[in-house]
Amino acid sequence: MQGSVGARAYQTARLEKKLRKQADAVMSIAIQSLGQGNFAEAEILCREILKEVPDHFHATHLLGLRAFDGGWLEDAQFLLERATMLDPRSPDAHGNLGAVYFALEKFKNARACQEKAIALKPNCPITLTNLGNTMLHLGLPQEAIELHERAIRLRPDYADAFCNRGMAELMIGKFERAGENFDRALSLQPRHAEAIAGKGMVSLELRHFEAAEAAFDAALALKPGAPRILVQRGRLNLTLSRLERAAADFDAALAQSPRLELALCWRAQVDLLVRNTAEAIAGVKKLLEVNPQSEAGMALLAACYVNQGDIATALVHLDAALAIAPDFPEAIGYKIFVLDYLPEADFVVQQAARKYWWDEIGAKLPQRTLSPRKLDPDKRIVIGYVASEFRHHSAAYSLLPVLRHHDHANFEIVCYSCWPLQDDMTERFKPLADVWVEVAQLSDDELADRIQADGIDILIDVSGHTTGSRLHVFARKPAPIQVTGFGHATGTGLQTMDYVLADPTFIPRSARHLLAEKVHDLPCLITIDPILDVPPSELPMLRNGYVTFGVFNRIFKISDEAIRVWSGVMRELTGSKIVIKNGLLDDPLLRDRLIARFVAQGIAEENVICMGSTPRHEHLRAFANVDISLDTFPQNGGISTWESLYAGVPVVAKLGNGSSSRAGGSIVAAVGLDDWVAEDDEGYAAIACKYAAQPAHLAKLRADLPAQIANSPAGNVEIYTRRVEAGYRQFWRDYCAAAMEGGDAA
Repeated sequence: MQGSVGARAYQTARLEKKLRKQADAVMSIAIQSLGQGNFAEAEILCREILKEVPDHFHATHLLGLRAFDGGWLEDAQFLLERATMLDPRSPDAHGNLGAVYFALEKFKNARACQEKAIALKPNCPITLTNLGNTMLHLGLPQEAIELHERAIRLRPDYADAFCNRGMAELMIGKFERAGENFDRALSLQPRHAEAIAGKGMVSLELRHFEAAEAAFDAALALKPGAPRILVQRGRLNLTLSRLERAAADFDAALAQSPRLELALCWRAQVDLLVRNTAEAIAGVKKLLEVNPQSEAGMALLAACYVNQGDIATALVHLDAALAIAPDFPEAIGYKIFVLDYLPEADFVVQQAARKYWWDEIGAKLPQRTLSPRKLDPDKRIVIGYVASEFRHHSAAYSLLPVLRHHDHANFEIVCYSCWPLQDDMTERFKPLADVWVEVAQLSDDELADRIQADGIDILIDVSGHTTGSRLHVFARKPAPIQVTGFGHATGTGLQTMDYVLADPTFIPRSARHLLAEKVHDLPCLITIDPILDVPPSELPMLRNGYVTFGVFNRIFKISDEAIRVWSGVMRELTGSKIVIKNGLLDDPLLRDRLIARFVAQGIAEENVICMGSTPRHEHLRAFANVDISLDTFPQNGGISTWESLYAGVPVVAKLGNGSSSRAGGSIVAAVGLDDWVAEDDEGYAAIACKYAAQPAHLAKLRADLPAQIANSPAGNVEIYTRRVEAGYRQFWRDYCAAAMEGGDAA
């Protein structure tokens, strides 16, 4: 009996050995077919082998590689995992499985496989540089660079390793070194698409948009439809506000790689910008499924909540983003912006957020050494305005009258235009400058160089912490005196910013010790040119028989607290209506949710009239249908408040806890309507109800307000500009005095 069993075992072993020999022979043919490009034949032969010898390592490994090359990543993962089990000491199997995990964005798994491969075969350049790429995606750029350098030492002509090292240098902001690596890769392999794209990425970071576009197009000509290159070209188009082209690039990338994180991220950003919040939310949710720890996804979700007026939830997501990446600049800047909309965020909270930006970003930038200059207190001062708002933007309306009325005999005006696109408003600004410089395609260092070369005495920041800001330049301190104002004058937190232009209402004296800047008072926070092309209109309540309130502000300024107060006023005033006008109301989701918030407060849907975007002249004429404007809070209106007043429509305002919640009161009081400014919700509601019952008074105000504005220092733009210039002159004299005292005179 035992002999029979032994014989069968012997026969089985002989059969297995024979089959394995036959399989090895077939495998040789399969490899030969593969080398000849007969991929289908090679795969068929490998499958035949596995039918007879299911644990054949080489057939399993080759099929896994073919699945990987064909884009069948789950199949490749299954086959290569099995290959590593069949031969745990194969460095190739572990390395190739790591590459599959990398493609599936399972970076921790990829790292484990690639480290195992290197342990088995320490001097394989391909595995070393692949592990370097994985480390970069795990947020370990320095480790990535070291691995690429090991690969280069082993193989000095390895173009991929140079390209990969360039990508790692790029991620840590070493743009010059990144460019050198991409150039080295291209010297070894001139048609290296990824290296060409890498040069495009460097150009994009340096704001050299034309060079970036040429590079991305060239890379895509070599690798049509490459998802990661498409994403970078889409990012360029997004930066240049070419939203349709950006969306097309992201969509094309996602069609091939539906889980590509950057494509999902920036596609959602496009949806936000085109006012499609529902699609943006869907995109962000998919992004967070791919990577639950995506700081960019958290920040985008915050923006979706801001659009819906849910500021508290938005801040929760921004804090989550910063917990993941404490130095994430977009999240830090956006949190500064969003905090202005939180009722309980006072000066302490707002300025702490600005200090956080300085500590995490600004303080790490190298400051410039300035050349000595002639210290003449009475000289013609060179003023440099740095703005992304020389275009159709709310801040442009506050800056334009000042530039128009500058005294060019005493002030040389240099305008640094930072926005990549121009419009008819840009053309109105250009003649007002002694020197006009397009700087949208200058990096921060290049712009700082230009400012120093132009001999700017006083450099003005218009953007603050808003889109298009160049605060990285101001952190470098390229001018002896730096001032922020006109656009977002709530303080920057920069230790290199000397002054902020404001007024005693906007930034009360009790809060000024919290700011990094010294506050210089103007007649009002901002002014605008007189609005003369809107014809006088009759008070609507005289023909309607009821009061119509108006809110012509961005809808994410409309807090739940404001809706509660407004609704209380409307319930008190039978038949009253409210007109809300903003471009975001073109988005059906946002319009419906805004109306629902009023309905929840007992206001009938038909009494909430929503209007979307229109040309500005139509926007201004819409005030003809409003009796009283209601300022939003805690984030107040600025230009919209001035527009309402010029249309003869008074504005009810309330003073809040932070600067942005005091802008409306600043403007309304500055034109002599102190009795329209409240200290609290009850006072705000009382003002609205009181004047709604005084149609004769409202009718007189409607007729008299334009002249009343013109007679005020805040509304008379020539007087206002002289006050601005007096501030500049004092800044310069104080600087000269301090410099002379310190022995720095030229």
